[in-house]
Amino acid sequence: MISKEELLEAIEMVEDQNLEDAHRIVQHYECAEACWFHGYLHRLEGDNWNANYWYEKAGMTVPTKNLAAELDDIKVMVENL
Repeated sequence: MISKEELLEAIEMVEDQNLEDAHRIVQHYECAEACWFHGYLHRLEGDNWNANYWYEKAGMTVPTKNLAAELDDIKVMVENL
């Protein structure tokens, strides 16, 4: 399972526009939290097919809300870990 600290670091990287390093953190995990974040990263990049794959692995459908709102939801999820 990915740690809260790793997810917080990945969020910080996204906020700094460093998607490559954020990917490096989450891509090694198969838990729902990491898969959700991985899906978000691909959606952010416009790679919808790959995003859909990771959302499905997280047990989710692709969110319809905007990316900023989804990142806020991810932050709430991480804080509750």
